[in-house]
Amino acid sequence: MTTARVWFITGASRGLGRAFTEAALAAGDRVVAAARNVEPLADLAAEHPDALVRLSLDVSDRQAVFEGVERAAAAFGRLDIVVNNAGGLLYGMVEEATEEQIRAHLDVNFFGAVWVAQAVVAHMRTQGSGRILQITSMGAGGGMATVGFYGAGKTALDSLSEALAMEVEPFGIKVTIVEMGGYATGLFTAGTTATEPLPHYKALRAHMEEMWGDDAGPDPSTAAPVIMELAALPDPPRRLILGSQSYDQVQELDRARTQLYQAWEHLSRMAPG
Repeated sequence: MTTARVWFITGASRGLGRAFTEAALAAGDRVVAAARNVEPLADLAAEHPDALVRLSLDVSDRQAVFEGVERAAAAFGRLDIVVNNAGGLLYGMVEEATEEQIRAHLDVNFFGAVWVAQAVVAHMRTQGSGRILQITSMGAGGGMATVGFYGAGKTALDSLSEALAMEVEPFGIKVTIVEMGGYATGLFTAGTTATEPLPHYKALRAHMEEMWGDDAGPDPSTAAPVIMELAALPDPPRRLILGSQSYDQVQELDRARTQLYQAWEHLSRMAPG
């Protein structure tokens, strides 16, 4: 008989987090589903009273995260798979964003994931096993107008996760950076904080909105089977692009970046360092 795994998923009340929670429960696993507002999970709690624990949690509060992880570990006795999914979008130009908006955004998208990772590692080290799935973005490593702070937070998390993976692997803990493509998660609606537009960027803003288009992307449930298979791999990859179109786009971006480096190789090699 296969032993049910225990998941800890942040941002579990909607979008990808909700889809991952549903998939884990459907597989017979147990889930501690964390979110600021857990009311949208009431239906799942009624359907799976013995397999789902709802945890009201603001990941930007470090103490609350550590206390929440303790409750999560106690709920089912262990933590097998942690999905750092909670996040939002700060939409606007770099010049437009206020200090309060920037700090609040990074408190969730970057520091929230850091606090969760710090809190769960000790439990997984004691177990001698565990998976941490860091949900970043296909855009990590590069910036784009209007979503610069979102990219910055995901890029920081991407880099930190590489370090974390090296540090915890000797304890039997595997870290995978999941570079998500665009899905209909509500990120651009319910999950968005917008800056106050400056008139200087009117033309660029219109261009970017036209480029984004109206297609919200595929349903988050279509990403869940990949996460389930990833979590089951005995030797998972350090990073994974999730989405067929996103895979092609990332490859194209990488080729363009390589070509740019090569075009200016002569300038790079002028210095000995």
